[in-house]
Amino acid sequence: MARPIVIYIDVDETLLRNYGTARIPMPAVIRHVRQLFEEGAELYCWSSGGADYARRSAAEVGLEDCFRAFLPKPQVMLDDQPVADWRRLVYVHPNGCDGRSVEEYRVALNTRHLPS
Repeated sequence: MARPIVIYIDVDETLLRNYGTARIPMPAVIRHVRQLFEEGAELYCWSSGGADYARRSAAEVGLEDCFRAFLPKPQVMLDDQPVADWRRLVYVHPNGCDGRSVEEYRVALNTRHLPS
């Protein structure tokens, strides 16, 4: 069996849209996260609002059980490589995730881009 694919998912403007004081769930992203979980992805929820905020937000949209951990988004990264040079990293915009699968992300890791 292949190693689980590791995916970090942001909160604001990804799982939830913020409009003034209203928080609007993003149904396509929420469905996608649930699908990734069911396909065996190792999911982490992070936010610049902190770990507790990430956990509360995931619970708000019914996804708390999908995540291995809740993390603050880093402000400083100490690594031997800049993020842009990471060999096996694919960026996915929330508007482009609907209909994607773990297998599609695995393929994209080798090419460093998702097919249209």
